[in-house]
Amino acid sequence: MKNDISRGMVALLAGASGLIVASLYYAQTLVGPISAATGLSPEAAGLIVTLTQAGYALGLLFVVPLGDLLENRKLVFVALLFAAAALAAAASSQTAMQFLAASLAIGLGSVAAQVLVPFAAHLSHEATRGQTVGKVVSGLLLGIMLARPAASLLADFASWRAVFGAASVLVAVLAFVLRAKLPERVPTAPLSYQRLIGSLWHLFRDTPVLRRRAAYHAGLFGAFSMFWTVVPLVLEGERFHLSQTGIALFALVGMAGAVASPIAGRLADKGHTLPATAGALLLGVLGFALPLWVPESRVVAIGMLAIASIVLDMGVAANLVLGQRALFALGAEVRSRLNGIYFAVFFTGGALGSATGAWILANYGWRAALLAGITFPAIALLYWVTEALALRPRHAPTPARHPGTY
Repeated sequence: MKNDISRGMVALLAGASGLIVASLYYAQTLVGPISAATGLSPEAAGLIVTLTQAGYALGLLFVVPLGDLLENRKLVFVALLFAAAALAAAASSQTAMQFLAASLAIGLGSVAAQVLVPFAAHLSHEATRGQTVGKVVSGLLLGIMLARPAASLLADFASWRAVFGAASVLVAVLAFVLRAKLPERVPTAPLSYQRLIGSLWHLFRDTPVLRRRAAYHAGLFGAFSMFWTVVPLVLEGERFHLSQTGIALFALVGMAGAVASPIAGRLADKGHTLPATAGALLLGVLGFALPLWVPESRVVAIGMLAIASIVLDMGVAANLVLGQRALFALGAEVRSRLNGIYFAVFFTGGALGSATGAWILANYGWRAALLAGITFPAIALLYWVTEALALRPRHAPTPARHPGTY
């Protein structure tokens, strides 16, 4: 029997996943200054985030499945060097087209994080897999949540270009650290790349749990992306007038949501995935419903938004772990492909949320953006009801009475 994954390796994978995926989110709180520097209109500002997510979705479909075919350590190394080059290109961009092209490439290279998460599951025992995945995903989510305040603070003291330049160096260093520290993992899949990619549709079609988990998280992640695209624009707007440092402090509060990841992992290991999923989706609805109450006090209004960010981030963190725990129980030989499809579907929801959020805010205002945000997890919750009804215990049929009895 193989040894369980060490704490040190869990910490390395969690930290690496967080640093890698942070590259997708630096731009979220910098949409305003990047748009001003590159000439993007307010209506098109959402493309800064959307194209990064689109690149990530492409990488999830066409790069992450290689984790079931190629030696994983080498795959991560090459992807991280590509991401480092893309971040450097973003830092030196002079036009909107240059920055948007770099954004697409950043997303493509950052899928290395989604090779590492199945790697952690592969190294873990079945009984502790949910907790291990929960810890690694906690690191990933902390990376997402730290990316926003870190980017805002550095941009305030230096510039938004310094954010992407520093990230480029960090990701390049991480590539060499992981090449030195990760164990070798050579998959046993006998498929060619063409057959591997062709199998994605069959896996999606023939794996009901994959379709459900992807749909649930697409709803939550669409809301999450809309929130973090729109809220920084609102906070720097005419009502709140927050600086990038103020936005950074606000974004730090959302980090509290990451505590839900290991809790969700333990619930999944104990077989409570269905009710925990409902709780996560309800948190997503609540995260957008709370700011609909608009207090007069500026301080109270910011506090309400901060609470909403924690609630929403908790729902996203919990549901992500619940989904990955369910998928990683299906078999080691397809883990990378299942994870790639799962992330590609819900990142499509995220891209939709970020793209429509800025447009709705610019054309219809803050309240309309909140109502639009509620619809994403609400639709996912309605879909969850169909699962709950399907799994509801049915009453045993009344036994036929024996002739002659009453």
